[in-house]
Amino acid sequence: MQQKVQPTRQADCTDTEWQARVDLAAAHRLAYMHGFSEGIFNHLTLLVPGRSDRYYQIPFGTHWSEVSASTFMEVGFDGEVKRGSGDVERSAYAIHMPMHRAKPKQCAAVFHTHMPYTSALTRLEDPRIKEIGQTEVILMNKIAYDENYDGPAWDTSEGDRLAGILGDKTILFMANHGVTTVGATVAEAYDRLYYIERVAQVQIFAMWTGQRLKQLPESIVDKTARNNGQDKATDPTFPKYDPPPAVRHFEALKRILDRKEPDYKD
Repeated sequence: MQQKVQPTRQADCTDTEWQARVDLAAAHRLAYMHGFSEGIFNHLTLLVPGRSDRYYQIPFGTHWSEVSASTFMEVGFDGEVKRGSGDVERSAYAIHMPMHRAKPKQCAAVFHTHMPYTSALTRLEDPRIKEIGQTEVILMNKIAYDENYDGPAWDTSEGDRLAGILGDKTILFMANHGVTTVGATVAEAYDRLYYIERVAQVQIFAMWTGQRLKQLPESIVDKTARNNGQDKATDPTFPKYDPPPAVRHFEALKRILDRKEPDYKD
């Protein structure tokens, strides 16, 4: 029987902790709005600010459309609920905890979904993103590919395995399964989730025409990748944005929620 869920009050959290909860709640609501969710399954988690031994997770059975800042449990790396209440969904713990533990900066936020277009690509013999457009080229060097589905994840060894495959990338295609994006912040992880689904959708639409895909010339691929890689930090002609685009995107999305579903902040 599902445990009764007791919400966490804002008064019990620091300002930083509460803002993290608000952002993670926004990510759940937005993922539902954008069609990325799958019932009560899949998982968006975030390390608790200032802690290296616990992360935020919704109680199992919570629908993403009803998540608010007070919903989250704090789940310890030992699998026990440290704050809040509810059931810990086992596959979330088995996949996410090891990634948070292994790469706490790179994987402060770990978002795993079975969103349709990206998941459809993971069902193909060749799931790789093709060099057929600007966004594709920008993202393709950030993607790691897991080529072996090993069944439902009940053991933390699966999370360790996935963290190893991820390496220094920020997007993981999981064969016959789904996708995981990671980030130092909720904004980064959600921005990657949003755009990789857009890229997968456009590629599938192009494939549906039955026509040959028009590959970009190698020189343009290299130029685009270069301009969106390390060179942008030192290239004086590259526009410098503060805050960066991912933050601006996520703040814009939260403004939609502020108008439509302001209770995500509760």
